[in-house]
Amino acid sequence: MDNGATLNPSPARRAALIFIFITLLIDILSFGLIIPVLPHLILGFVDNSVSAAAWWYLAFSVVFMAMQFVFTPVQGALADRFGRRPVILASNLGLGLDFLLMALVNTLPLLFIGRVISGITSASFSASNAYVADVTPPEKRAQAYGMLGIAFGIGFVIAPVIGGFLGEWHPRAPFWAAVAMCLTNFCYGLFVLPESLTPDKRSAHFDWAHANPFGALQLLSRYPQVLGLVGVVALIALVHMVYPTTFVLYADYRFGWGPLMVGVTLALVGILSALVQGLLIKRIVARLGERRTLLFGLACGTLGLVLYALAPTGYWFWAAMPVAALWGTAQPAAQAMMSHLVDPREQGRLQGAVTSASSIAGIVGAFLFPSTLALVSGSHDHGIWAGATFFIAALILGLSFLLAWYISAHLPASITAASTREPGPDITEEIGAVTSDLQPPVSEGESRP
Repeated sequence: MDNGATLNPSPARRAALIFIFITLLIDILSFGLIIPVLPHLILGFVDNSVSAAAWWYLAFSVVFMAMQFVFTPVQGALADRFGRRPVILASNLGLGLDFLLMALVNTLPLLFIGRVISGITSASFSASNAYVADVTPPEKRAQAYGMLGIAFGIGFVIAPVIGGFLGEWHPRAPFWAAVAMCLTNFCYGLFVLPESLTPDKRSAHFDWAHANPFGALQLLSRYPQVLGLVGVVALIALVHMVYPTTFVLYADYRFGWGPLMVGVTLALVGILSALVQGLLIKRIVARLGERRTLLFGLACGTLGLVLYALAPTGYWFWAAMPVAALWGTAQPAAQAMMSHLVDPREQGRLQGAVTSASSIAGIVGAFLFPSTLALVSGSHDHGIWAGATFFIAALILGLSFLLAWYISAHLPASITAASTREPGPDITEEIGAVTSDLQPPVSEGESRP
């Protein structure tokens, strides 16, 4: 690619990556909007029984992850066969219609069905990751995945606040806001998003053997290093479940925090995450390479979780947050390393397998951490073992560090070389600038030279 192309990336190319960023941001926002109101909505269907509502909410969480486990490989295989664009657009449209259903229903079973549909139609994560792998050169993928991580950080900061504000006005208002965002994003993508996977790189046919979740995982048997890295990502996903499943109750039990302090803390977590993945990851990857960035992130996460468990007060918990936030460098590095090892025709299946493994881990975490907190709080232990959930999370993340160290030490020399190249411009200068050396997306029927 000539220097002019490098210095002046095409507007269409920039618009495509910005759209992927916006797609993930809107997905996080739309799901985050309903976090403050969904438990209360369920509560109204069960005669205000907190116990019954808790069991239903657990069922909602588990079924959502189970649907992702089953259907994400299907979506990944479809993306490999027909291209990323139709799958991403179908996801946006499906989520918008699903939130419309949840905004209108007046019975708990129908609300539950809506949650099932949400899990089925959540294709944008795997397809969007595959899109990034299609158009991003190997040396810039960690930074590009870090850019997508900003979407999670921003959504994690503002979505619950907006959802809570709208929920005060009307419990269904956050659902209507999610409908508007998803359908607007669908219309925007319909006119802006180009296809990233050229016809010559698509799978020849849709393979049901790889489209089922276990078939998708079997696909990884051809890539032993990828299989190990998927295991690392799955353990990361399992550990991360300690936050959504127990943090609010843990903060109340350990520190006596109310909703305001919890909201402030979650906002700080999101801000730190955005800073790490938007500002620091480029510099860390440039200095350490992807392998050592992965290990650095896992080590910081393990230390941060131990500090969380030991924190006797909320202020000590806050002091540990910058250390734990550096854990955010691990996921983009792992994603980039995996993408180097897989054929372009199977990037969608790779992301489907990653999401499937993460969904299994999420289901395990949804049971493991709440049950641990229930036992601790039932014993009225406010000493060191009150942080048992975070101790267990730290132990699991420590195991993922050892697995990552072993797997990454046996990667091919070509991957090691690719991971130490200089990344592109700072992402905060301009989101589109990370696409400066990207392969241009193509229209249907057009092939890349």
